[in-house]
Amino acid sequence: MYKNPILIFIVFTAVIIVVAVIFRPAPAEQQSAVSSSSALSSDSTYYDFGSISMANGEVAYEFKVKNVTDQKVEIGKMYTSCMCTVAWFIKGEINKGPFGMPGHGYVPPVKESLNSGEEAVIKVVFDPNAHGPAGIGKIQRSIFIESDGSKSLELQISASVTP
Repeated sequence: MYKNPILIFIVFTAVIIVVAVIFRPAPAEQQSAVSSSSALSSDSTYYDFGSISMANGEVAYEFKVKNVTDQKVEIGKMYTSCMCTVAWFIKGEINKGPFGMPGHGYVPPVKESLNSGEEAVIKVVFDPNAHGPAGIGKIQRSIFIESDGSKSLELQISASVTP
């Protein structure tokens, strides 16, 4: 069978371009627009763990979220963008989780509410060993919190994973 190297190069290049367009990260303007129109707000929507070692295991960070409306907000769902990341909803004595990535096991509903001005903690745990040796390098993960009648609040973490 005759293989045309130019045709193979063109097809390969086209596939790379399509994949890059589909999986490109959202621009920063879009990310902040989602957060700013949510009924929930956070003191920070991004945390960078910096350089972390697989040998040291899991790392965690706690985001504070607040109901910024004048009405009670029902939180229905919370989920993560990757199986290596899980999150917990913590409000006083209430501690629900872990909430993980849809499609990688059952992700239960949160079914909690925040009154006007009330705060909760979203504890995020990232496991640098979840992807094995292929998981070395820069990562960025998201945690999505869906509440009734408003857009999702997106929280993000990043790290540089070393062996």
